[in-house]
Order: sequence, then C-alpha cells, then structure tokens
Amino acid sequence: MKFEYFVENEYNGCEIQQVMRRKFKMSTTWVKRVKLYGTVEQNGVHARVKDRVSTGDRLYFEYEDNSGKLNCPENVSILYETGSYAVVNKPAGMVTHPSHGHLEDSLLTSLSDETLHPVMRLDRETSGLLIVAKDGYAHNMLVTEADIKKSYLALCYGKLEPSEGTMSFPIARRENSVMIRDCVENGKPSVTHYKTVEYFGNAGISLVEFKLETGRCHQIRTHCCHVGHPLLGDGLYGPLSDDNPNPELKDKAVIFDEQMRRVALHAYKIEYKDPFDKEDKVFEAALPEDMQKVIDGIR
Repeated sequence: MKFEYFVENEYNGCEIQQVMRRKFKMSTTWVKRVKLYGTVEQNGVHARVKDRVSTGDRLYFEYEDNSGKLNCPENVSILYETGSYAVVNKPAGMVTHPSHGHLEDSLLTSLSDETLHPVMRLDRETSGLLIVAKDGYAHNMLVTEADIKKSYLALCYGKLEPSEGTMSFPIARRENSVMIRDCVENGKPSVTHYKTVEYFGNAGISLVEFKLETGRCHQIRTHCCHVGHPLLGDGLYGPLSDDNPNPELKDKAVIFDEQMRRVALHAYKIEYKDPFDKEDKVFEAALPEDMQKVIDGIR
C-alpha cells in the first residue's frame, strides 16, 4: 500500500492522521499500523501522524502487509487479483465463510491460510462472482468507494409479466424461523430489478437476469416466491419446500428440481470502480454446467 498525496485546501491545518482517516478512509487500526510499521513522510521528511499539514504539502504513506497471492483450488477460479483483493468465481455447494462443519473447505480457507475479508457473500448453493479483500483496509475501501453492482441469472418457474420490471416488496425474517424471509409491509425496503432473458414455453420456465438495488438476505428468492415464480431447485422457497409449497407447480418441480439439485441462481456479473487504480472494472462468469444442462435439455 503506497499513497502520494498533495494536501488540498479542505485539509489545511488538519493532523496527518485526520487526512488518513477522512481522505483515505483508514480505520484507527490501519493508521496505527502505518505509524508503527510503515512510512509516513511530509515533504520528504519523516513525520508523526499528529503533525499538522498545510495546503500543498506532499504526504507519502507506505505500508507493506505482505499480502501474497491466493491459492487457486481446483474448483475455484480467480478472474482478477491484485495485492489488495481478488475477484473469484465460487462453485455451488461451497460456503463462503468457515463455519461449523466447514472449517477447512470454505471458500476463504481454500484461498488462503491468512484472514480474508469477503466484500459480499453468496449462499452455499449459489454459484458465481464475489470480491475478496486481503486486508481490512482494502475491504473498507471496496465497501465505501467501489460502488459495486451485482447481476444474477436464475431459472424461474413460469413467465414473468411484464417481461421486465422492478419488484419492490419489503422483506423481514419470518416469525419463529431462523432462515425463511417473507415480503411484509413492515419489513426492510428491498428492491430487485429483473429482465427476462429467455422464456422456454415448452417447459414453462424462464431464464431471468436480476440486478439488486438492495442486498437483503435471500432477496431474489423471496421476491420470486412472493410473485409466484420461485426458482428451480429452491429448497426453502420452491414448490416442493415445506415452508412455501406451491401445489400448482408441484408436478413440474418434481422433474426440474431433481435435475438442478440446488437453487438455480448464479452471480454472473460484477461491476465496480476500483478504489486503488480508479478504473472501472467489469467481470462476468458463464452459467455453470448444471444450469446450462437444464437449459440444453429444455431446448
């Protein structure tokens, strides 16, 4: 991590540590790390973080945290990697965080023995792209500065009418349930934009693109269930689920849920502004084999 910065007028008279926090979004912990183990210079001379600056001063910060390259497990692809973060493609069936029963085979532990900081998470059954930061500072920069936009592809039962639009239904945890969410009036605001990519009339199934404006737990799955178009293979919100059964779709779900064997949801695109090189980034991951196989079978 290296920064060169010429002090702007708005920071005239501020302490260097105030500039570090306000301009560079450094946490108190990161200011201490740079102070103790890195380099802080003002106009080419070693400086203390409590020293004050004037407009036009040249500040230089450097801190090497020795963030090495990530491992590349056989079932995980790394689309892009820097010293600060990586964009990875998670397979279905892999948990993002280490948890009970998955301390050694989570995405994070597979990528590195060091502590990683996922900028977003995907449910175990959901495949696709997510960003993983290598340290707390990179995580904070990506969360606050990157303006990340995520797009998903899903296979849904039925034909959405209209073919594109917005689902804006508040979401809340179902009473007496740890996992299930419902669309309810007193829930948290939740907005999902959708567009039908293709409708397979012979099977009554749609391939739909979703873009999230908010990021509630199970948002796409909950919204689709609410409007009567649950996702294929969804054990919580699908036609064959105990919590949200749909008798009208049961016969069809017996066939296609068996083919999918997991929720048919894939995070296929990430768009953001890199907070370090200031460039716009776009990454895409093709549909995984299981979803593509269902589509090919329908066709």
